[in-house]
Amino acid sequence: MKKMLKFLLPCLMCLSFVCAGSVFAADTIVIKGSTTVLPVAQASAEMYMNSHPGVNISISGGGSGNGIKALVDGTTDIGNSSRFIKDGEVKLAQEKGVYPVPHRVAMDAIIPIVHTDNPVSNLTIEQLSLIYQGKIKNWKEVGGNDLQIVVVSRDTSSGTYEVWEEKVLHKAKVTPRAQLQASNGAVIQAVSKNKYAIGYIGLGYLNKSVKAIAVNGVEATMANALSGKYPVSRPLFMFTKGWPEGIVSDYINFVLSKTGQDIVKKEGYVPLY
Repeated sequence: MKKMLKFLLPCLMCLSFVCAGSVFAADTIVIKGSTTVLPVAQASAEMYMNSHPGVNISISGGGSGNGIKALVDGTTDIGNSSRFIKDGEVKLAQEKGVYPVPHRVAMDAIIPIVHTDNPVSNLTIEQLSLIYQGKIKNWKEVGGNDLQIVVVSRDTSSGTYEVWEEKVLHKAKVTPRAQLQASNGAVIQAVSKNKYAIGYIGLGYLNKSVKAIAVNGVEATMANALSGKYPVSRPLFMFTKGWPEGIVSDYINFVLSKTGQDIVKKEGYVPLY
């Protein structure tokens, strides 16, 4: 009997650690990815944790591509993305036994921004494309002052960059002289301090330190983004590994609820309804 107890005790201790680990894992949600979706994730997570004291939600940015990569690698429960998943990412995920499921959580508009002293207030898609390709180099070519244009862009891991590349550049390359930034906040900071600069950000990041530019004569309002009238609008996603279960499912449902969509609106993005 003593020998049996000696054998069982370590097994029971190991089992208790496994069970404790499972409980811990069940009460933790890890979210990584898009800096555009980040404000919505942070605000909704804070409210969710307030009403679910036993749940811990860890959130970090890094870009849409990194969020989807983390989902495929199994290092996150939710991958935030400001673009849809690519075919290559789907293939890689399936090879690893992961089946990403998209959950559209908001709509957004990508807004060109300039320094507050810049007199330009409207640009066409064609003008924006030529500016970002480096073919229009002076503001006087688009009705502005005689100043050289400083192009500020997101880096290639950004979903915002990829939507901009598709809808504005039409797959053309950004000028190699562009200043690449890792986040919406970094773009705002760069443009607000440089009267020569132009950048682009998600609607929820717009503030008074920079000036928004209309595109094709259409302002980036919530109504214009939701209707599709604004030409550089896009959905925002949270991706999960397969159909979500447990608290991950509950959290996603919270973001999609009226309360969650009120948070979306409060953060400056466009609610789904």
